[in-house]
Amino acid sequence: MLTILGFAMIATFLVLIMLKKMSPIAALVLIPALFCVFVGKGGKLGDYVIDGVTSLAPTAAMLMFAIVYFGVMIDVGLFDPVVRGILRFCKADPLRIVVGTAVLAAIVSLDGDGSTTFMITVSAMYPLYKRLKMSLVVMTGVAAMANGVMNTLPWGGPTARAATALKVDASDIFVPMIPALAMGLLFVLVLAYVLGRRERARLGVLTLDEVRVEESETVLVGAGGPAGGSGTGADLPGEPAEEGLQGLDPDRPTLRPKLYWFNALLTVVLLTAMIMEWLPIPVLFLLGAALALTVNFPHMPDQKARIAAHAENVLNVSGMVFAAAVFTGVLQGTGMVDHMAEWLVGNIPDGMGPHMAVVTGALSIPLTYFMSNDGFYFGVLPVLAEAGHAHGVSSLEIARASIAGQPLHMSSPLVPAVYVLVGMAKVEFGDHTRFVVKWAALTSLVVLGSALLFGIV
Repeated sequence: MLTILGFAMIATFLVLIMLKKMSPIAALVLIPALFCVFVGKGGKLGDYVIDGVTSLAPTAAMLMFAIVYFGVMIDVGLFDPVVRGILRFCKADPLRIVVGTAVLAAIVSLDGDGSTTFMITVSAMYPLYKRLKMSLVVMTGVAAMANGVMNTLPWGGPTARAATALKVDASDIFVPMIPALAMGLLFVLVLAYVLGRRERARLGVLTLDEVRVEESETVLVGAGGPAGGSGTGADLPGEPAEEGLQGLDPDRPTLRPKLYWFNALLTVVLLTAMIMEWLPIPVLFLLGAALALTVNFPHMPDQKARIAAHAENVLNVSGMVFAAAVFTGVLQGTGMVDHMAEWLVGNIPDGMGPHMAVVTGALSIPLTYFMSNDGFYFGVLPVLAEAGHAHGVSSLEIARASIAGQPLHMSSPLVPAVYVLVGMAKVEFGDHTRFVVKWAALTSLVVLGSALLFGIV
Protein backbone atom coordinates (compact mmCIF):
# COMPACT_ATOMS: atom_id res chain seq x y z
CA MET A 1 0.00 0.00 0.00
CA LEU A 2 2.78 2.44 0.90
CA THR A 3 4.44 1.69 -2.43
CA ILE A 4 1.29 2.56 -4.37
CA LEU A 5 0.66 5.69 -2.32
CA GLY A 6 4.27 6.81 -2.79
CA PHE A 7 4.10 6.57 -6.56
CA ALA A 8 0.61 8.14 -6.52
CA MET A 9 1.85 11.09 -4.45
CA ILE A 10 4.73 11.78 -6.83
CA ALA A 11 2.51 11.38 -9.91
CA THR A 12 -0.15 13.69 -8.45
CA PHE A 13 2.45 16.34 -7.70
CA LEU A 14 3.98 16.21 -11.19
CA VAL A 15 0.63 16.23 -12.99
CA LEU A 16 -0.68 19.20 -11.01
CA ILE A 17 2.37 21.38 -11.54
CA MET A 18 2.75 20.49 -15.22
CA LEU A 19 -0.92 21.28 -15.82
CA LYS A 20 -0.45 24.47 -13.74
CA LYS A 21 -3.32 23.56 -11.44
CA MET A 22 -1.19 24.40 -8.38
CA SER A 23 1.95 26.39 -7.76
CA PRO A 24 5.05 24.30 -6.91
CA ILE A 25 5.15 25.62 -3.33
CA ALA A 26 1.49 24.80 -2.70
CA ALA A 27 1.83 21.36 -4.32
CA LEU A 28 4.99 20.54 -2.37
CA VAL A 29 3.17 21.28 0.89
CA LEU A 30 -0.45 20.24 0.38
CA ILE A 31 -0.05 17.03 -1.65
CA PRO A 32 2.25 15.27 0.86
CA ALA A 33 0.14 16.51 3.76
CA LEU A 34 -2.93 14.95 2.15
CA PHE A 35 -1.17 11.65 1.44
CA CYS A 36 0.19 11.59 4.97
CA VAL A 37 -3.42 11.51 6.14
CA PHE A 38 -4.24 8.77 3.60
CA VAL A 39 -1.39 6.67 5.01
CA GLY A 40 -2.97 7.05 8.45
CA LYS A 41 -0.08 9.01 9.95
CA GLY A 42 -1.58 12.49 9.93
CA GLY A 43 -0.80 12.85 13.60
CA LYS A 44 2.91 12.61 12.85
CA LEU A 45 2.86 15.18 10.03
CA GLY A 46 4.45 17.79 12.28
CA ASP A 47 7.35 15.49 13.15
CA TYR A 48 7.92 14.59 9.50
CA VAL A 49 7.92 18.23 8.43
CA ILE A 50 10.31 19.27 11.21
CA ASP A 51 12.64 16.41 10.29
CA GLY A 52 12.53 17.47 6.64
CA VAL A 53 13.12 21.13 7.46
CA THR A 54 15.99 20.22 9.78
CA SER A 55 17.69 18.18 7.09
CA LEU A 56 17.27 20.86 4.41
CA ALA A 57 17.91 23.95 6.57
CA PRO A 58 21.67 23.97 5.80
CA THR A 59 20.86 23.77 2.09
CA ALA A 60 18.41 26.67 2.37
CA ALA A 61 20.99 28.74 4.26
CA MET A 62 23.63 27.91 1.67
CA LEU A 63 21.35 28.97 -1.20
CA MET A 64 20.29 32.18 0.55
CA PHE A 65 23.82 33.41 1.11
CA ALA A 66 25.10 31.98 -2.20
CA ILE A 67 22.50 34.07 -4.04
CA VAL A 68 23.60 37.18 -2.14
CA TYR A 69 27.30 36.43 -2.70
CA PHE A 70 27.13 35.71 -6.42
CA GLY A 71 24.55 38.44 -6.88
CA VAL A 72 27.05 40.92 -5.44
CA MET A 73 29.84 39.48 -7.60
CA ILE A 74 27.64 39.96 -10.69
CA ASP A 75 26.79 43.49 -9.57
CA VAL A 76 30.43 44.51 -9.10
CA GLY A 77 31.47 43.09 -12.49
CA LEU A 78 33.49 39.98 -11.60
CA PHE A 79 31.97 37.86 -14.38
CA ASP A 80 31.73 40.58 -17.03
CA PRO A 81 34.83 39.42 -19.00
CA VAL A 82 33.55 35.82 -19.21
CA VAL A 83 30.08 37.00 -20.13
CA ARG A 84 31.40 39.36 -22.82
CA GLY A 85 33.50 36.56 -24.31
CA ILE A 86 30.54 34.17 -24.51
CA LEU A 87 28.23 36.86 -25.86
CA ARG A 88 30.75 37.99 -28.47
CA PHE A 89 30.65 34.39 -29.72
CA CYS A 90 26.85 34.36 -29.59
CA LYS A 91 26.29 37.71 -31.36
CA ALA A 92 22.56 37.89 -32.18
CA ASP A 93 22.31 34.36 -33.57
CA PRO A 94 19.82 32.16 -31.66
CA LEU A 95 21.81 29.03 -32.60
CA ARG A 96 25.03 30.42 -31.12
CA ILE A 97 23.18 31.68 -28.06
CA VAL A 98 21.78 28.24 -27.18
CA VAL A 99 25.16 26.56 -27.76
CA GLY A 100 26.81 29.34 -25.73
CA THR A 101 24.39 28.64 -22.89
CA ALA A 102 25.48 25.00 -22.79
CA VAL A 103 29.18 25.91 -22.94
CA LEU A 104 28.88 28.56 -20.21
CA ALA A 105 26.88 26.23 -17.92
CA ALA A 106 29.41 23.43 -18.42
CA ILE A 107 32.38 25.70 -17.66
CA VAL A 108 30.86 27.24 -14.54
CA SER A 109 29.79 23.77 -13.36
CA LEU A 110 33.44 23.00 -12.65
CA ASP A 111 32.93 24.50 -9.18
CA GLY A 112 30.62 21.58 -8.36
CA ASP A 113 27.66 23.71 -7.23
CA GLY A 114 24.48 23.79 -9.30
CA SER A 115 23.14 26.97 -7.74
CA THR A 116 26.30 28.88 -8.64
CA THR A 117 26.13 27.59 -12.19
CA PHE A 118 22.52 28.61 -12.69
CA MET A 119 22.96 32.06 -11.13
CA ILE A 120 25.88 32.96 -13.38
CA THR A 121 24.44 31.35 -16.53
CA VAL A 122 20.99 32.91 -16.21
CA SER A 123 22.37 36.33 -15.26
CA ALA A 124 24.55 36.28 -18.38
CA MET A 125 22.11 34.80 -20.89
CA TYR A 126 18.64 35.88 -19.70
CA PRO A 127 18.80 39.41 -21.16
CA LEU A 128 19.82 38.03 -24.54
CA TYR A 129 17.00 35.46 -24.63
CA LYS A 130 14.55 38.11 -23.48
CA ARG A 131 15.70 40.72 -25.98
CA LEU A 132 15.55 38.34 -28.95
CA LYS A 133 12.27 36.77 -27.76
CA MET A 134 13.83 33.32 -27.54
CA SER A 135 12.30 30.44 -25.58
CA LEU A 136 13.36 30.65 -21.93
CA VAL A 137 12.67 26.95 -21.32
CA VAL A 138 15.34 26.18 -23.92
CA MET A 139 17.78 28.15 -21.77
CA THR A 140 16.78 26.43 -18.51
CA GLY A 141 16.69 22.99 -20.12
CA VAL A 142 20.11 23.23 -21.77
CA ALA A 143 21.69 24.71 -18.63
CA ALA A 144 20.20 21.99 -16.41
CA MET A 145 21.38 19.16 -18.69
CA ALA A 146 24.92 20.54 -19.03
CA ASN A 147 25.13 20.97 -15.28
CA GLY A 148 23.67 17.48 -14.75
CA VAL A 149 26.50 15.87 -16.71
CA MET A 150 29.13 17.96 -14.93
CA ASN A 151 27.51 17.25 -11.56
CA THR A 152 29.27 13.88 -11.64
CA LEU A 153 32.61 15.52 -10.78
CA PRO A 154 34.07 13.93 -7.62
CA TRP A 155 33.38 17.10 -5.64
CA GLY A 156 29.90 17.56 -7.12
CA GLY A 157 28.14 15.16 -4.74
CA PRO A 158 26.77 12.00 -6.43
CA THR A 159 30.16 10.41 -7.10
CA ALA A 160 31.27 11.07 -3.53
CA ARG A 161 28.02 9.58 -2.22
CA ALA A 162 28.42 6.46 -4.36
CA ALA A 163 32.02 6.08 -3.19
CA THR A 164 31.01 6.46 0.46
CA ALA A 165 28.04 4.09 0.22
CA LEU A 166 30.02 1.30 -1.48
CA LYS A 167 33.37 2.01 0.22
CA VAL A 168 35.33 2.57 -2.98
CA ASP A 169 37.54 5.44 -4.15
CA ALA A 170 35.77 8.34 -5.89
CA SER A 171 38.53 8.68 -8.49
CA ASP A 172 38.11 4.99 -9.40
CA ILE A 173 34.48 5.76 -10.18
CA PHE A 174 34.92 9.05 -12.02
CA VAL A 175 38.11 8.69 -14.06
CA PRO A 176 37.04 5.56 -16.03
CA MET A 177 33.65 7.22 -16.65
CA ILE A 178 35.19 10.29 -18.31
CA PRO A 179 34.72 8.99 -21.91
CA ALA A 180 31.04 8.20 -21.25
CA LEU A 181 30.46 11.54 -19.54
CA ALA A 182 32.23 13.29 -22.42
CA MET A 183 29.76 11.63 -24.79
CA GLY A 184 26.93 12.86 -22.59
CA LEU A 185 28.26 16.43 -22.71
CA LEU A 186 28.77 16.15 -26.46
CA PHE A 187 25.16 15.03 -26.79
CA VAL A 188 24.03 18.09 -24.82
CA LEU A 189 26.03 20.34 -27.17
CA VAL A 190 24.54 18.60 -30.22
CA LEU A 191 21.08 18.96 -28.70
CA ALA A 192 21.79 22.64 -28.03
CA TYR A 193 22.76 22.98 -31.70
CA VAL A 194 19.50 21.35 -32.83
CA LEU A 195 17.40 23.47 -30.46
CA GLY A 196 19.33 26.54 -31.56
CA ARG A 197 18.60 25.79 -35.22
CA ARG A 198 14.93 25.50 -34.29
CA GLU A 199 15.06 28.90 -32.59
CA ARG A 200 16.95 30.38 -35.54
CA ALA A 201 14.31 29.05 -37.95
CA ARG A 202 11.60 30.61 -35.79
CA LEU A 203 13.25 33.98 -35.21
CA GLY A 204 15.94 34.39 -37.85
CA VAL A 205 19.37 35.95 -37.25
CA LEU A 206 19.29 39.58 -36.18
CA THR A 207 22.04 42.13 -36.64
CA LEU A 208 22.93 44.88 -34.22
CA ASP A 209 21.29 47.42 -36.54
CA GLU A 210 18.03 45.46 -36.59
CA VAL A 211 18.02 45.22 -32.81
CA ARG A 212 18.68 48.96 -32.58
CA VAL A 213 15.66 49.70 -34.79
CA GLU A 214 13.48 47.35 -32.75
CA GLU A 215 14.64 48.95 -29.51
CA SER A 216 13.88 52.44 -30.80
CA GLU A 217 10.31 51.34 -31.57
CA THR A 218 9.68 49.42 -28.36
CA VAL A 219 9.83 50.64 -24.78
CA LEU A 220 10.90 47.81 -22.56
CA VAL A 221 9.94 48.06 -18.93
CA GLY A 222 11.73 45.63 -16.62
CA ALA A 223 13.46 45.17 -13.32
CA GLY A 224 16.90 44.96 -14.85
CA GLY A 225 17.18 41.29 -15.70
CA PRO A 226 16.68 38.07 -13.85
CA ALA A 227 17.91 39.25 -10.49
CA GLY A 228 15.04 41.69 -10.06
CA GLY A 229 16.95 44.95 -9.89
CA SER A 230 20.39 43.48 -9.41
CA GLY A 231 21.93 45.99 -11.72
CA THR A 232 22.18 43.87 -14.87
CA GLY A 233 20.49 46.70 -16.73
CA ALA A 234 19.52 44.53 -19.66
CA ASP A 235 15.93 45.69 -20.03
CA LEU A 236 16.25 49.36 -19.15
CA PRO A 237 14.31 51.66 -21.51
CA GLY A 238 16.37 53.52 -24.03
CA GLU A 239 19.47 51.36 -23.59
CA PRO A 240 21.70 51.19 -26.69
CA ALA A 241 21.48 47.92 -28.58
CA GLU A 242 25.13 47.03 -28.11
CA GLU A 243 24.81 47.20 -24.35
CA GLY A 244 21.64 45.13 -24.41
CA LEU A 245 23.42 42.42 -26.36
CA GLN A 246 26.21 42.39 -23.82
CA GLY A 247 23.67 41.21 -21.26
CA LEU A 248 25.31 43.12 -18.42
CA ASP A 249 25.20 46.93 -18.41
CA PRO A 250 28.85 48.12 -18.58
CA ASP A 251 27.92 51.42 -16.93
CA ARG A 252 25.92 50.18 -13.97
CA PRO A 253 26.72 52.12 -10.78
CA THR A 254 27.46 48.97 -8.75
CA LEU A 255 30.66 48.18 -10.70
CA ARG A 256 33.85 48.09 -8.62
CA PRO A 257 36.72 47.84 -11.15
CA LYS A 258 39.37 48.78 -8.56
CA LEU A 259 38.31 45.78 -6.45
CA TYR A 260 38.24 43.29 -9.35
CA TRP A 261 41.26 41.28 -8.24
CA PHE A 262 40.15 41.26 -4.63
CA ASN A 263 36.77 39.85 -5.67
CA ALA A 264 38.42 37.32 -7.99
CA LEU A 265 40.76 36.15 -5.21
CA LEU A 266 37.91 35.98 -2.71
CA THR A 267 35.88 33.82 -5.10
CA VAL A 268 38.81 31.51 -5.84
CA VAL A 269 39.47 31.10 -2.11
CA LEU A 270 35.77 30.45 -1.48
CA LEU A 271 35.52 27.79 -4.20
CA THR A 272 38.80 26.20 -3.06
CA ALA A 273 37.49 26.06 0.50
CA MET A 274 34.31 24.37 -0.81
CA ILE A 275 36.25 21.74 -2.72
CA MET A 276 38.72 21.14 0.13
CA GLU A 277 35.87 21.15 2.69
CA TRP A 278 37.66 23.51 5.06
CA LEU A 279 34.29 24.60 6.49
CA PRO A 280 30.66 23.63 5.85
CA ILE A 281 29.43 25.24 2.62
CA PRO A 282 26.66 27.30 4.31
CA VAL A 283 29.24 28.79 6.66
CA LEU A 284 31.58 29.59 3.77
CA PHE A 285 28.88 31.42 1.82
CA LEU A 286 27.69 33.25 4.94
CA LEU A 287 31.24 34.51 5.59
CA GLY A 288 31.82 35.22 1.89
CA ALA A 289 28.60 37.22 1.51
CA ALA A 290 29.33 39.28 4.61
CA LEU A 291 32.90 40.03 3.47
CA ALA A 292 31.87 40.81 -0.12
CA LEU A 293 29.19 43.26 1.02
CA THR A 294 31.45 44.95 3.57
CA VAL A 295 34.41 45.48 1.21
CA ASN A 296 32.50 46.39 -1.96
CA PHE A 297 29.77 48.44 -0.30
CA PRO A 298 31.16 49.88 2.94
CA HIS A 299 28.23 52.27 3.39
CA MET A 300 25.19 50.81 5.14
CA PRO A 301 22.56 52.17 2.67
CA ASP A 302 24.45 50.56 -0.23
CA GLN A 303 24.58 47.22 1.58
CA LYS A 304 20.85 47.36 2.26
CA ALA A 305 20.20 48.20 -1.39
CA ARG A 306 22.19 45.17 -2.59
CA ILE A 307 20.41 42.85 -0.16
CA ALA A 308 17.05 44.27 -1.21
CA ALA A 309 17.97 43.83 -4.90
CA HIS A 310 18.41 40.09 -4.39
CA ALA A 311 15.71 39.59 -1.77
CA GLU A 312 13.13 38.33 -4.26
CA ASN A 313 15.37 35.49 -5.42
CA VAL A 314 16.35 34.65 -1.86
CA LEU A 315 12.73 34.45 -0.75
CA ASN A 316 11.57 32.44 -3.77
CA VAL A 317 14.34 29.87 -3.49
CA SER A 318 14.37 29.48 0.29
CA GLY A 319 10.58 29.24 0.32
CA MET A 320 10.71 26.50 -2.30
CA VAL A 321 13.38 24.59 -0.37
CA PHE A 322 11.37 24.60 2.84
CA ALA A 323 8.27 23.55 0.91
CA ALA A 324 10.29 20.68 -0.59
CA ALA A 325 11.22 19.74 3.00
CA VAL A 326 7.56 18.86 3.59
CA PHE A 327 7.54 16.61 0.53
CA THR A 328 10.77 14.80 1.40
CA GLY A 329 9.89 14.65 5.10
CA VAL A 330 6.61 12.85 4.42
CA LEU A 331 8.10 10.63 1.71
CA GLN A 332 10.82 9.43 4.07
CA GLY A 333 9.01 9.62 7.41
CA THR A 334 6.05 7.49 6.35
CA GLY A 335 8.39 4.89 4.84
CA MET A 336 6.98 5.34 1.33
CA VAL A 337 10.40 5.87 -0.24
CA ASP A 338 11.76 2.68 1.37
CA HIS A 339 8.82 0.60 0.17
CA MET A 340 9.14 2.05 -3.34
CA ALA A 341 12.84 1.16 -3.48
CA GLU A 342 12.25 -2.35 -2.11
CA TRP A 343 9.48 -2.96 -4.63
CA LEU A 344 11.66 -1.88 -7.54
CA VAL A 345 14.65 -3.95 -6.41
CA GLY A 346 12.44 -6.95 -5.61
CA ASN A 347 10.96 -6.96 -9.10
CA ILE A 348 14.29 -7.30 -10.87
CA PRO A 349 14.19 -10.69 -12.69
CA ASP A 350 16.76 -13.26 -11.54
CA GLY A 351 18.10 -13.50 -15.06
CA MET A 352 19.24 -9.88 -14.87
CA GLY A 353 21.67 -10.65 -12.02
CA PRO A 354 24.82 -10.75 -14.19
CA HIS A 355 23.72 -7.40 -15.70
CA MET A 356 23.17 -5.55 -12.40
CA ALA A 357 25.40 -2.68 -13.47
CA VAL A 358 23.09 -1.99 -16.43
CA VAL A 359 20.05 -2.41 -14.19
CA THR A 360 21.54 0.04 -11.69
CA GLY A 361 22.19 2.61 -14.41
CA ALA A 362 18.68 2.24 -15.79
CA LEU A 363 17.12 2.52 -12.32
CA SER A 364 19.25 5.55 -11.44
CA ILE A 365 17.44 7.60 -14.09
CA PRO A 366 13.93 7.52 -12.57
CA LEU A 367 14.99 6.92 -8.96
CA THR A 368 17.31 9.91 -8.66
CA TYR A 369 14.49 12.00 -10.13
CA PHE A 370 11.88 10.82 -7.67
CA MET A 371 14.08 10.75 -4.58
CA SER A 372 17.05 12.65 -3.22
CA ASN A 373 20.61 11.62 -4.01
CA ASP A 374 21.03 10.68 -0.36
CA GLY A 375 18.01 8.39 -0.51
CA PHE A 376 19.21 6.66 -3.66
CA TYR A 377 22.92 6.36 -2.94
CA PHE A 378 22.66 5.43 0.73
CA GLY A 379 19.36 3.55 0.63
CA VAL A 380 18.99 1.84 -2.75
CA LEU A 381 22.53 1.54 -4.13
CA PRO A 382 23.89 -0.78 -1.39
CA VAL A 383 20.98 -3.17 -2.01
CA LEU A 384 21.68 -3.17 -5.76
CA ALA A 385 25.38 -3.72 -5.09
CA GLU A 386 24.67 -6.73 -2.87
CA ALA A 387 22.49 -8.21 -5.60
CA GLY A 388 25.32 -7.63 -8.07
CA HIS A 389 27.93 -9.24 -5.82
CA ALA A 390 25.97 -12.50 -5.87
CA HIS A 391 26.47 -12.62 -9.64
CA GLY A 392 30.09 -11.44 -9.75
CA VAL A 393 29.42 -7.78 -10.56
CA SER A 394 31.91 -5.49 -8.78
CA SER A 395 31.01 -2.53 -6.60
CA LEU A 396 32.95 -0.22 -8.93
CA GLU A 397 30.83 -1.19 -11.93
CA ILE A 398 27.66 -0.61 -9.89
CA ALA A 399 28.97 2.74 -8.64
CA ARG A 400 29.93 3.94 -12.12
CA ALA A 401 26.55 3.02 -13.56
CA SER A 402 24.76 4.75 -10.69
CA ILE A 403 25.84 8.26 -11.77
CA ALA A 404 24.26 7.91 -15.22
CA GLY A 405 20.97 9.41 -14.03
CA GLN A 406 22.40 12.79 -13.00
CA PRO A 407 21.42 14.75 -16.16
CA LEU A 408 17.76 14.09 -15.29
CA HIS A 409 18.30 14.39 -11.53
CA MET A 410 19.24 18.08 -11.82
CA SER A 411 15.69 18.92 -12.91
CA SER A 412 14.06 16.93 -10.09
CA PRO A 413 11.58 18.86 -7.92
CA LEU A 414 13.65 17.64 -4.95
CA VAL A 415 16.79 19.50 -6.09
CA PRO A 416 16.89 23.00 -4.55
CA ALA A 417 19.17 24.40 -7.28
CA VAL A 418 16.51 23.91 -9.96
CA TYR A 419 14.36 26.51 -8.21
CA VAL A 420 17.23 28.98 -8.52
CA LEU A 421 17.27 28.23 -12.25
CA VAL A 422 13.56 28.60 -12.96
CA GLY A 423 13.14 31.46 -10.48
CA MET A 424 15.85 33.65 -11.98
CA ALA A 425 14.75 32.77 -15.52
CA LYS A 426 11.12 33.56 -14.65
CA VAL A 427 10.03 30.18 -16.04
CA GLU A 428 7.20 28.11 -14.60
CA PHE A 429 8.55 24.93 -13.04
CA GLY A 430 5.88 22.91 -14.84
CA ASP A 431 6.93 24.34 -18.22
CA HIS A 432 10.57 23.52 -17.50
CA THR A 433 9.67 19.98 -16.44
CA ARG A 434 7.50 19.35 -19.47
CA PHE A 435 10.30 20.48 -21.80
CA VAL A 436 13.38 19.00 -20.16
CA VAL A 437 12.39 15.53 -18.91
CA LYS A 438 12.51 13.75 -22.27
CA TRP A 439 15.80 15.33 -23.33
CA ALA A 440 17.47 14.87 -19.93
CA ALA A 441 16.40 11.22 -19.77
CA LEU A 442 17.83 10.72 -23.25
CA THR A 443 21.10 12.34 -22.14
CA SER A 444 21.27 9.91 -19.22
CA LEU A 445 20.71 6.99 -21.59
CA VAL A 446 23.53 8.28 -23.82
CA VAL A 447 25.88 8.30 -20.81
CA LEU A 448 24.82 4.79 -19.82
CA GLY A 449 24.97 3.47 -23.38
CA SER A 450 28.43 4.98 -23.87
CA ALA A 451 29.64 3.37 -20.65
CA LEU A 452 28.46 0.00 -21.98
CA LEU A 453 29.97 0.62 -25.42
CA PHE A 454 33.35 1.52 -23.93
CA GLY A 455 33.28 -1.43 -21.52
CA ILE A 456 33.27 0.82 -18.45
CA VAL A 457 30.36 -0.99 -16.78
